[in-house]
Amino acid sequence: MAPHQQSERTAVLLVNLGTPDAPTPGAVKKYLKQFLSDPRVVEIPRVIWWCILNLIILPIRSKASAKKYASIWMQGPEGGSPLLVHSKKQSLELEKRFLSQGKEVMVRLAMRYGQPSLEGVLNQLRHANVGRLLVLPLYPQYSATTSASTFDEIFRILATWRNQPELRLVKHYHDHPAYIQALKEQVETSWQLNGRPNFAQGDKLIFSFHGVPKRTLDKGDPYHCECHKTGRLLREALGLSADQALVTFQSRFGKAEWLKPYTAPTIEALAKKQVKRVDIFCPGFPADCLETLEEIAMEVRDEFLAAGGQDYRYIPCLNDAPAWILGLDAIASDHLGGWPTQLDSQQVLEARSQRANQMGA
Repeated sequence: MAPHQQSERTAVLLVNLGTPDAPTPGAVKKYLKQFLSDPRVVEIPRVIWWCILNLIILPIRSKASAKKYASIWMQGPEGGSPLLVHSKKQSLELEKRFLSQGKEVMVRLAMRYGQPSLEGVLNQLRHANVGRLLVLPLYPQYSATTSASTFDEIFRILATWRNQPELRLVKHYHDHPAYIQALKEQVETSWQLNGRPNFAQGDKLIFSFHGVPKRTLDKGDPYHCECHKTGRLLREALGLSADQALVTFQSRFGKAEWLKPYTAPTIEALAKKQVKRVDIFCPGFPADCLETLEEIAMEVRDEFLAAGGQDYRYIPCLNDAPAWILGLDAIASDHLGGWPTQLDSQQVLEARSQRANQMGA
């Protein structure tokens, strides 16, 4: 039977940014070259940027970044890049949740840069006869540098297909109640384990989002506004005032002005103002990665303590927290409406057995 004559399947494709295959200069250079060659990421004339990237940035930054990746690389049989490890768990847990509800919805993970590649995973879905595809980027706040770049690449790949799937895109979910609830529970879980900050004595909670150049805001990118809305909704959910929970932006690169206030200088200034404790959380990162584990949990911590701070608490990202799997389910289900997903009892058993075999392979 020809593929188009078979019953079509429904799938959710989770997409994250990407990661090197190994914490080595060669692997990091390959990854950075693909990432930083994306015109959505760096909006500088191509000829000028090619020279800067290949003659300056890659030769210098690859070795330095490799050391940083090595400091956070997870060990053991299920180890590797934290971003990939946690994102894989999210995809597996989301599919398990669908199955527990009697839904046949394949869930797969792809990376915009690196492996598993978007093209490779999309081809796997095509061979699995997926005719309905929901793309859910793991970027809660929309930006042309992330979400739009992902959509561009998917459109490029599908342009080569004869028989394209029905396609839906999740643009953003920065204010989705299930996402805000998952963030709230993650913060409160950390406080249950480590104690709540004493806000009456000036302790602060920082929401650090990945930065982008300010010119993206000037050109109409909604990312800045969506980060602030996430921060406000989360602050209100936690019952905090605007003075107790602050929004900042991290990961500056280059000399251009980026979104402000910057995370590291803000943390240093708080320490110099005699703020004793700072808790910091990265709501825009659903999975821990280099920018959270090395930059925020290590580098910024050292700056806070060196400036006179006493107590610095990093709150882990959502990763595979149960509340976040529920959140992913709610977000995906909102966009799956009307598509056939229900299995009968025998199909549920067969699907669970097949998925168990895949996980054990």
